Amino acid sequence: MSLLQYAETHEVLNQVPPLDGANLYRLDLPLQDWVRRYRGGWAESRLDAYGALAGGPLMAAGFLANENKPVFKSHDRYGHRIDLVEFHPAYHQLMSAAIAHGIPSLPWTDPHSGAQVVRAGLMYLHNQAEAGSSCPLTMTYASVPALRQQPGIADVWLPKILSREYDPRNLPMEQKSGVTIGMAMTEKQGGTDVRANTTRAHAVGARGPGQEYELVGHKWFCSAPMCDAFLTLAQTEQGLSCFLLPRHRPDGSRNQFYIQRLKNKLGNWSNASSEVEYRSALAWMIGEEGRGVPTIIEMVSSTRFDCMIGSSSLMRQALTQAMHHCTHRQVGGRALIEQPLMQNVLADLALESEAALALTMRMGRALDNPFDEQEEKFARLVTAIGKYWICKRAPEMVAEASECLGGAGYVEETIMPRLYREAPVNSIWEGSGNVQCLDVLRALSKEAGVLEVLFAELGDGHGDVRLQHHIKGLQTAFTDKGDIQYRARQLTEDVAVALQAKLLLEAGNDKVSDAFIASRLAGNGRAFGTLPRGLDISALLARSAPFTE
Repeated sequence: MSLLQYAETHEVLNQVPPLDGANLYRLDLPLQDWVRRYRGGWAESRLDAYGALAGGPLMAAGFLANENKPVFKSHDRYGHRIDLVEFHPAYHQLMSAAIAHGIPSLPWTDPHSGAQVVRAGLMYLHNQAEAGSSCPLTMTYASVPALRQQPGIADVWLPKILSREYDPRNLPMEQKSGVTIGMAMTEKQGGTDVRANTTRAHAVGARGPGQEYELVGHKWFCSAPMCDAFLTLAQTEQGLSCFLLPRHRPDGSRNQFYIQRLKNKLGNWSNASSEVEYRSALAWMIGEEGRGVPTIIEMVSSTRFDCMIGSSSLMRQALTQAMHHCTHRQVGGRALIEQPLMQNVLADLALESEAALALTMRMGRALDNPFDEQEEKFARLVTAIGKYWICKRAPEMVAEASECLGGAGYVEETIMPRLYREAPVNSIWEGSGNVQCLDVLRALSKEAGVLEVLFAELGDGHGDVRLQHHIKGLQTAFTDKGDIQYRARQLTEDVAVALQAKLLLEAGNDKVSDAFIASRLAGNGRAFGTLPRGLDISALLARSAPFTE
């Protein structure tokens, strides 16, 4: 008797269809609404086009770029030091698409109403496809305000920085069609405390802004060492100063910029992070001597905003994957999305995702109005609040979304492990949680008018008694100065959820705002999936459920 007829042990059933090729903009109703709300509607066709790219070819490229990590080549075949980082073609595909669509340049080249919001939307979509490539895009975008402080340098570099052409070749800036900018601040002995940096800058001739210096020292973290130039910090006789350090000298020779190794990171695999040494590396001073931190802080403020975008986008992609899986996967004869407890979990995740997006886009609106004193103070405060809170929430949310997929969410064939590895980094980059919370206290206590702007923004809670009560509690908390640093995280969290609740109320979707307030201001559950009774769960799910055409 032959058993061959029984060799096929089972038929493959109850599997979730692929989401490949989904337009990430079309399936994201909250993103569409918030872009329109903050005057980005003029760019819907651009966002739609990039949504198709992000959910299609760029999503596929993201997998390849992570499977083929960058490789450091210290020398060429003849023994010459070259200090190059080689990338898989998929990484270059991601960079080329982002630059062509203006992600590093749009607000600077087309600065009309809503430009920052639109740029945030584009980055939000790109980051869902692959977050690692966002690092050099962010720093290139963020370098512009810092470089504008030094007009002579800006005149030379900004045309290439703002170019829509991606040029990965290792050539002097003059020979390239476009350039990218990195950043190097952190040293071994100081970390966050950049004033402990020991790298020294020595004047080549004349001293001061725009002049040539040679730098000697090290950087424990140099982000994106394949970039064409770096904003960095070094000590002069007047104190810590800011410099632009290119990979090549004006005569076309290599600058004395040496990569020691690439960091072996938890996630963010497609991006190269490195340790470097400066051995009399030529650089130009940007801004006033001894004012390095205030000079570079404009760049840091922009990169912190991108941390908000980055974490919000990871949350959205995790939600999309969870919703898609639960729509198609059956347990006990019913789709998971039809089962009450899973509905509670998914609706809770959807609330967290939209609240993060709302605060991020409100920040974009503030940046779109840099000459409005109220908006400038709002941005000063909310950069730190949003960076702290959204980046803290992302790892927890991504973990919960992965659990919705069961074992499938734990294998590398899906995007979920990559999202999980990526999620913690935005809390660390550009100042960890404690740094952000102390910055919140600094802004509220030492900068005139910031506290008043906060409570003007919150207003009367749009008549919601629960939010009104929360706002009164905040006012009392800030009046009490005792142990205020000890309480800084709680205060920052309380401000963040108050702002999110206010924004959702203001937007007018009662189903979303009521659920958020009931769970975040009045609820007791701490894990996702603990929403109280009486909410319109179906409306929440319908608003965030992915669909394809």
